[in-house]
Formats: sequence, C-alpha cells, structure tokens
Amino acid sequence: MQNIAIIDRYVWAKYTFFRWRCSLALTKKLGLAFTMALLTGLMAQVKIFLPFSPVPITGQVFAVLMSGVICGGVFGSLSQVIYITLGIIGIPWFACSSQSSYLLTSPTAGYLIGFIVAPMLIGRYTDNYIGARKFLPQLKLMILGVGVIYIFGAINLALVMKLGLWETLAKGVVPFVIIDLIKAILAASASWAMLPQSSYNAETDREK
Repeated sequence: MQNIAIIDRYVWAKYTFFRWRCSLALTKKLGLAFTMALLTGLMAQVKIFLPFSPVPITGQVFAVLMSGVICGGVFGSLSQVIYITLGIIGIPWFACSSQSSYLLTSPTAGYLIGFIVAPMLIGRYTDNYIGARKFLPQLKLMILGVGVIYIFGAINLALVMKLGLWETLAKGVVPFVIIDLIKAILAASASWAMLPQSSYNAETDREK
C-alpha cells in the first residue's frame, strides 16, 4: 500500500507541475524560460573540441531538447533566444567562442538557430497530444529536434566554410550522430518520466 501511495504522489506531482506551468502568468513563464536558458549555458561548458571540425561536442543539446518539454513550444524557443541574446551581450558561455562579435558569422551559428526551432516542435507536439508523451513518441520528437539542429547547422557550416555536401557531413553531422542519439534517448527517458499521461492542456487527442 505504501508503494501505491508513493506512485500516486509521483503521478499527481507530474500532473500538478504541467498544469501549473500551463496556467502561469507571462512573467513566470519568462522566468521558467530564463531558467532553461541558464541551464543551456551551463551545459554548454561541457564540451570536447575535435581536431578536424570547428563544431565541438557539447552538453547543451540535452538542455535544448528538454526546454521544449519543460517550458512548452513558444517559451522553450524563447529560452534559447534568451540564451543566445545573453551570450551576444557578453556572457561568455557559448561553447565555441567567447567573442560575441564573431558569433553571427561563425561556422557554428546555424546550430544556434536550430536551438530556437527544435524546442518549438517538441513542445507543441508534447503539449497538444497525450499520445506524444510515451517513450517512443518522445524519442522520435527528440531525434527530430536533433535533426532540425543538424539541418540549420550544416547549411550555415557549408556556407561559411564553403564546403561541399560530403565534407559538410563529415565535419558537422556524422561525428556527432552517436552521441546526439544518446542525448536524445536520455532526453526522451527524462521527459517520459516527468510527463503526465493525462490531459493538462485541452489536448487535441484528450481523453474522453
């Protein structure tokens, strides 16, 4: 009976958090977005530079993926806008360069654009569909988010460095696939564990 009570409290806590998040006033939603921006900045400090690529392996992708789940689509994207804006105005937390003037013309700028787009897709599907909160749908969404980041990142990398398709893939995509798949699995596992499997947002496929 005690185990059942613990499970019930856990389920109720998940539901309460997301119901609370959806009902927050604008200022508090901005505060939540700011918190995820800080987490992204902290995770950006986990980085490994590769000798053959200007793109490092970083921990920030995990925070980007989770921002869509925790903040929702719009405010998840806004959290990344905040992260990028604070970096441009002087906080030295970008993974690749501490020079804000260099950021917008750097080979890795496209990945930051992907950071803004990915949470929107993840958050909107997660909030709108109860069926999207199971592990496999969440994993698909996280992989989609990683794919979006790759697309924007690879296009910018190719344009800035004047690379062909295969060289772009070799420098900006292929070396990161396995580790980003691991991040996607971890993010999907975390989101599945925290997401309620019941309606909290008048979902499109809400329970009858």
